[in-house]
Amino acid sequence: MADSFRKRTGWILFAVIIAQVLLVSAQVQTKSGVRAIEAVSFGTFARVQGAASSMVRGVRDVWTNYAALRGATDENADLKRRMAELEVRLQEQRALAARTTKLQELLDMKQTATLPTVAAEVIAGSANPGVRQITINRGSADGVQNSMAVISPRGVVGRVIGYPSARAARVQLIIDHSAAAGALTERTRAGGMVTGGDRRPPLSMELVSNLADVLAGDVVVTSGVDGIYPKGYVLGTVETSDRGPGLYRAITVRSAVDFSSLEEVLVVLVPARPAMTEADEKPPASATPRAVK
Repeated sequence: MADSFRKRTGWILFAVIIAQVLLVSAQVQTKSGVRAIEAVSFGTFARVQGAASSMVRGVRDVWTNYAALRGATDENADLKRRMAELEVRLQEQRALAARTTKLQELLDMKQTATLPTVAAEVIAGSANPGVRQITINRGSADGVQNSMAVISPRGVVGRVIGYPSARAARVQLIIDHSAAAGALTERTRAGGMVTGGDRRPPLSMELVSNLADVLAGDVVVTSGVDGIYPKGYVLGTVETSDRGPGLYRAITVRSAVDFSSLEEVLVVLVPARPAMTEADEKPPASATPRAVK
């Protein structure tokens, strides 16, 4: 109990001292005529007010920066969306330009062709990866018949197989394993037969004598002896030419046509005829041989 009394007495004494200090401060004036207690309280409140103002400015700056950042984020998202739209349009323009170029090449070839042709668009490929065929949007109503040759500005594509419908036909690509075409080299006129297959490259030139002059880089064209492909259309370029173990050379040919990007073709509207023999192809003694480009 004595301890409690001493504590209470101490607090009372402390309160009396504070009260006296305040009374004295209220009466004492600074050199500028301002009471000391006012100066102290003003300084204290000024510091508190300054701290509060700094806090308010900080909050305001944070909010302003957040609003600016949010606006920049929205603007950035809008710019990204517009860039994506422009990229799509650019790709569409590139595709249109590429297609226009291909169509112009096809038109130029059709105009310079000496045989009647009809332009066709590739509308489907083969569902069987082992069968290399395409479907085109031209058929019997357009004059397309079985075994007619199909070409492109780059070279031989293949031949029509089966009996076309009125508005569609199937085409066996020259690179198919069962496809073949009479062929010869432009440089030396060495004759043989180009066949398709699963090789790399998929074309090979067979029945060419080991004595024949055939070199890598030689252009191979159709000979016309098969009765399907008119003479002079490009089949491809010799990639390798080696002596074989028997009578014939082992020759691989890279196709002139990129079948992975084939979109438009020309059908040569000339019905197939019986294959010619070597004797049939030789002109009479009085005739002038036809030059083939």
